[in-house]
Amino acid sequence: MKLHLEFSHGPLAIPPHELPSREIGSVLEFQGLVRELEQGEALTGLHYEAHEPMARKRLEAHAAELQAVHPVTEVTFMHRLGWVPVGEAAVFIRVLSSHRAEGLLYLSGLVIRLKQDVPVWKMVPPSAGGAGAGVFSGAEGGGAS
Repeated sequence: MKLHLEFSHGPLAIPPHELPSREIGSVLEFQGLVRELEQGEALTGLHYEAHEPMARKRLEAHAAELQAVHPVTEVTFMHRLGWVPVGEAAVFIRVLSSHRAEGLLYLSGLVIRLKQDVPVWKMVPPSAGGAGAGVFSGAEGGGAS
């Protein structure tokens, strides 16, 4: 499996998909967008931080574990860091696979694992019930949801 991991401090530049072979039967894409409401309060955006070396290591481990049970051909994972305005993507995942079932299970598994233990955190502004500067919300360690 080919794995492409990227963290960006600007808007995600989602690449066009190119099929590496004629055996690809499924192209699945997920975008996690910043929602307008957090705990009932209006937002203008969220701030994301990550421990990039550790996040890469965890994502690579999760990718290998998922590949063993749901084989896919290629995965592109992108996460935006810093300020992300409402309506923009904080995370993008593309999975190429021969069959949709493996691709769907892989994609779902990767999103779930991202939220569980990959060190990427979102900071909710105090005006929306967040803790404020320097304190990150969510024990799940998740990105956009």
